[in-house]
Amino acid sequence: MSFFQENTPKIVSTVILLVCVTIIRFIITALIKRYAKHAEINEHRAILVSKYISIVIMAITLAGVFMIWGVRTNDIYIAFTSVITIIGVAFFAQWSILSNITAGIILFFSFPFKIGDTIRIHDKDFPLEGEIDDIKAFHTYLRTKEGELVTYPNNLLLQKGVSIVNTTREEREFMD
Repeated sequence: MSFFQENTPKIVSTVILLVCVTIIRFIITALIKRYAKHAEINEHRAILVSKYISIVIMAITLAGVFMIWGVRTNDIYIAFTSVITIIGVAFFAQWSILSNITAGIILFFSFPFKIGDTIRIHDKDFPLEGEIDDIKAFHTYLRTKEGELVTYPNNLLLQKGVSIVNTTREEREFMD
């Protein structure tokens, strides 16, 4: 028997899985973009969140392909735990990276403030007030009254008290 005849059910199952995953990724990306448009969130942030979700979906898909092709569970566990251990050590060494990415995703979906808002960060050691220029995955750019551009970590925005001093430029112009 040839490879294709012998493995036809596995090949068909793999193709069906990949088609389903592609459709699911397309739907999720469209929903995120629609949500971002409705919530008036920067398109760049929506694309970033879509990428994070796609990575998770692809990891699950890879596990599905392994199951379809009958890769031994012990081999998967060994590879998976090795990768997770390396990633865990890297993230433990750089915990702020993971917390900033998580905070960036939380800020995307909860959007307590938007680009253009002027905010005040209540920090006893380093109080800060500035207009939000951009919100990235790891940090937020704030422009102070003096014109200084400050990079502020997203995880600190969730940990510190933040007041919205003024709404976005567009909302102020709309109210006038």
